[in-house]
Amino acid sequence: QVQLVESGGGLVQAGGSLRLSCAASGLTFSAYAMGWIRQAPGKEREFVAGISRRGGTTSYADSVKGRFTISRDNAKNTAYLQMNTLKPEDTAVYYCAAVRSMGEVVRTRTSSYDNWGQGTQVTVSS
Repeated sequence: QVQLVESGGGLVQAGGSLRLSCAASGLTFSAYAMGWIRQAPGKEREFVAGISRRGGTTSYADSVKGRFTISRDNAKNTAYLQMNTLKPEDTAVYYCAAVRSMGEVVRTRTSSYDNWGQGTQVTVSS
């Protein structure tokens, strides 16, 4: 079955950087659009960034534009989220998600994704 395993979370000071990785197995990775979604305590899940199956198209939440970069390496079955200039409000559990897609579609709605990882905690201290 599809497995998505996130890594790279941790505690960082405001202004710092982290790089999240999502290792995928049990699927034809290049046939899936990928996304990063986060959930802060007491809040709903929020779309952060998405990338099309070949990486040609990306989309970001307004709150992270210019600070976060999503990428993927289809040869390694891995997606990444580079997070720079982190802010305390970025503190959340970050989930990797996948959905089989056609063309170079990016999914920006959390409900579009049907495969999820277990999440990795990102904590940004002020």
